[in-house]
Amino acid sequence: MPAYVALLRGINVGGNRMIKMADLREIFVAADADDVATYIQSGNVVFTHAARSEPTLAAELEKRIAKAAGFSVPVVLRTAGQLARVIEDSPFPDADADHLHVAFLAARPPANVPTVDARAFAPERCAAVGRELYLYLPDGMGRSKLAAAVLAKPKAIGAGGTARNWRTVLKLNELASAR
Repeated sequence: MPAYVALLRGINVGGNRMIKMADLREIFVAADADDVATYIQSGNVVFTHAARSEPTLAAELEKRIAKAAGFSVPVVLRTAGQLARVIEDSPFPDADADHLHVAFLAARPPANVPTVDARAFAPERCAAVGRELYLYLPDGMGRSKLAAAVLAKPKAIGAGGTARNWRTVLKLNELASAR
């Protein structure tokens, strides 16, 4: 069975939209996932599943989470192989891991996203590769004008998604590749 990483958007942030990781694991097991593990409290689930369709599996997980939690949670899925390619394809290979982030999108962003007034956001940088937006944010996500402009407005990037820091991406890749 293929290994997947589910990235949930906007749970357990600032004491809001709380879901216990044990409950989240149970939801995934009820959806026929195997070898389920969570990583930190921000909505990262690594598992195996016999699904043949990522969109169908993501929709099923969203439905089950909404029923159990009482609120909707967007789920972005990547296979272990896709996640490994996210790391390989980084347009900022020499960037400090503490300042690199990846926004995992449900769909491919429009071609103009990487150049959204790039000069206005310097030294911050953004590049789209496939369904991911890579963000180099030397002052961090919390102070980033680029992240606020691009990630806070899903219409600006043509799809909803969720961001993770580079260290989390590396750890999720490690967990997924071990399955």
